[in-house]
Amino acid sequence: MSKVQIYGITTDRVPWQEKPQGLQDAPVWRYSENPIIGRNPARGVARIFNSAVMPYEDGFIGVFRGEQTNGIPYIYLGRSRDAIHWEFDQEKIPFQDEEGNDFMPVYAYDPRLVKVEDTCYIMWCQDFYGASIGLARTRDFKTFTRMENPFLPFNRNAVLFPRKINGNFVMLSRPSDSGHTPFGDIFLSESPDLVYWGKHRHVMGKSSEWWESVKIGGGAAPIETSEGWLLFYHGVTGTCNGFVYSIGGAILDIDNPSIVKYRCENFLLTPQEWYEERGFVPNVAFPCATMQDAATGRIAIYYGCADTYVGLAFTQADEIVEYIKAHSVVRESDAEIGRR
Repeated sequence: MSKVQIYGITTDRVPWQEKPQGLQDAPVWRYSENPIIGRNPARGVARIFNSAVMPYEDGFIGVFRGEQTNGIPYIYLGRSRDAIHWEFDQEKIPFQDEEGNDFMPVYAYDPRLVKVEDTCYIMWCQDFYGASIGLARTRDFKTFTRMENPFLPFNRNAVLFPRKINGNFVMLSRPSDSGHTPFGDIFLSESPDLVYWGKHRHVMGKSSEWWESVKIGGGAAPIETSEGWLLFYHGVTGTCNGFVYSIGGAILDIDNPSIVKYRCENFLLTPQEWYEERGFVPNVAFPCATMQDAATGRIAIYYGCADTYVGLAFTQADEIVEYIKAHSVVRESDAEIGRR
């Protein structure tokens, strides 16, 4: 039994591989059969990466960033029996507006998938006269209704919390500019109805640690635990050959998640395997989803690799929380409420 309690949606069918002997540093280890999704995974799709999955009915379902052979990204639906081997719909997710008319985004990428109460929500980055957040809902993964765009351009890396907090929906995002942003902090916003958003709060920004010295952004949906909201996010550094994306971890206050309780100064996973270092965009490890088992504390992390593949990594709630707390450096801007 895990000492750190996990709440919310859990499953005893989390894919799992035991920790290898001799693992050093952070208690996060890669699936030995990575990548779980390779090149040309579906007709007209060259690469799938930066995608999100969840348990559904007697299997698993996911929303996947499919980079088409013409270079335009869209979101595709995928299904799996074991959360490792995936089959994808041949056509893009058919988004509609509130009246049931076709309403496809110009492009769509880096989707997240979060269930809140009885509805599943998809968030993605799209064109709204500039990079911005798209939002849609579904209850059956057959009808997908687009909702009002939550924020003005420019914004990316949005993810909902998996339950309301103090009666409101809560979303993390990373305001940016119109280009490949050389800056960025994580912010939090609230909404009573997923239409009108406010109570914007700063959560945390880049740090002096080399691996997140350029910008940071939200990753998988926060996991509710007895220690607070466990957040896997991405941190970016700059090199002479471009950006490097690593996976970091933090724990947010359970009632006021703009307050950071613990923030790991070290990365949890950084590109080092061939599928992370070599691809369309080299040196990227980009977390987008987790699945967890409350009874055992097992957590599976799904992450994009080099903008080309999907990788799978594992950790255990007790170990990862202990590691984050033991290596925590919380700065003044992290600990404050985030309102100025």
